[in-house]
Amino acid sequence: MKQISLLLLASLASTLLRAADTPAGTVPYERLTRAIDEPQSWLTYWGDYRGTRFRNLSQISDANVKHLRVEWIYQTEQQATETVPLVVDGIMYFTASSGYAFALDPKSGRELWRYRYIVPETTKGCCGTVNRGLAVLGSRLFLATPDAHLLALDIRNGQPLWNVSYAPNSKGYGATFAPLAIQGKIIVGISGGEFGARGFLAAFDAASGKELWRFATIPKKGEPGSETWGGDSADRGGAPTWMTGTFDSETNTLYWGVGNPGPDLNGDVRPGDNLYSDCLIALDANTGKLKWYFQFTPHDTHDWDAAETPMLLDLPWQGKLRKLVVQANRNSFYYVLDRTTGEFLHAQAFARQNWATGIDAKGRPVLAPEKKTPDDGSDVCPGQAGSTNWMAPSFQPSLGLFYLAIREQCDTFHSTPVVYKEGRPYIGGSQRGIENQREYGLVAALDVFTGEVRWSFRLNRAPWAGTLATGGNLIFAGDEDGYLMAFQAKTGQLLWKFNTGNRLVTSPITFEIEGRQYVTMPSGNALLTFALPEE
Repeated sequence: MKQISLLLLASLASTLLRAADTPAGTVPYERLTRAIDEPQSWLTYWGDYRGTRFRNLSQISDANVKHLRVEWIYQTEQQATETVPLVVDGIMYFTASSGYAFALDPKSGRELWRYRYIVPETTKGCCGTVNRGLAVLGSRLFLATPDAHLLALDIRNGQPLWNVSYAPNSKGYGATFAPLAIQGKIIVGISGGEFGARGFLAAFDAASGKELWRFATIPKKGEPGSETWGGDSADRGGAPTWMTGTFDSETNTLYWGVGNPGPDLNGDVRPGDNLYSDCLIALDANTGKLKWYFQFTPHDTHDWDAAETPMLLDLPWQGKLRKLVVQANRNSFYYVLDRTTGEFLHAQAFARQNWATGIDAKGRPVLAPEKKTPDDGSDVCPGQAGSTNWMAPSFQPSLGLFYLAIREQCDTFHSTPVVYKEGRPYIGGSQRGIENQREYGLVAALDVFTGEVRWSFRLNRAPWAGTLATGGNLIFAGDEDGYLMAFQAKTGQLLWKFNTGNRLVTSPITFEIEGRQYVTMPSGNALLTFALPEE
């Protein structure tokens, strides 16, 4: 056994030494601000700071996508299900579960290096050891771990450069997201809302790992918003920041979705609106100070957090160019806000819902009369997973369409008494699918201004995969049956599909290497990359 361990260590050392010679560029902050102008690359989790997930690549188009084929498959031997790879100067970087990070040649799938962070066996967490990806800044990659550590890795070889613990995992804190790299800083959030862990967003110095600021998503006693938590409920109020936010480099503003209050399904123990749970928050990136907030679902009792993508768009609104932020929320409503002030502009239901009769002029939901009492066997649409969730939407600028995966599923909810114990699940209820009511899903295009559905394609089951828009008039999406699909962007016509062999629960990317366009989609333990046949 000892001999095998020594051989493995020698093999790893050899791999790292070879990888040190791997050519790789650097990614300064200025390059990240112009990521949308690099269709050949994929430099952030969303592809660009604004979260549009659009790439103006057209080699693969609605005219020839039927010829798309698998170029290579890389088996990680770990669950890579939810990762979104980065592509930087001809090299692909991505993560898998259990603390793994990899570098590949994106033309062939050949491994260049791998790194593993040893996740302690005692790690607590709601979601296993899943990881959604990396951030890049300069010559470093940044990885958040299931036990709430932030690591800097050398982009050339995967060697760790620094490692900081930023929240106690013993209290239920963890991390499953991809960090966000901005000028000199790495921004991280936290998971753990289901354990009563109090949420926050934090910034760390990219060079040293030193913490620069921290914003608490539940106000302390005496601070504005603290009055929205009855009694001492704020001490265990959840409000995690478990998905990657977006960033406006022109105004130096971070936009981050905040998760559900705790306990998830019992609001009796936390009277009030419970700020800043279920909010979109806008923070000054230099200081972490709050600029504004908008709450989508006050006093949430159905786990409809606001972790969905806050997409940043500059568009004409009622005849005037305006800085907007749009979000298709888990609660079934699509929202348009002014991203400078947080002013509510518009909301529209995009999926089946029965909990609200509408949204008032200030953006507050008007509860349906029968939904105003605590849940005791009531049927609610959407269900706990929401009408959409963390899977990424995309935007096609020439068509003005917002593309997303929709979950059409309702649940029967029950509230139950709950007692908080540190590091233990803190739910306060249960839910199940409604008997004799089959869930299904949609890939849909919404009018970006109104949220009205322009086209939709029905799926057999409620999906967990996001979308990708390209200049080839295509929308890529995935489903629970394992199919990666391509749709005509304007009409929604299904043009191509391929069964990857496993359910799809992340979002595809596209990039270009040496004049050839590729599409990559993780599936199970594998990464599959597609291209047109070479002429």
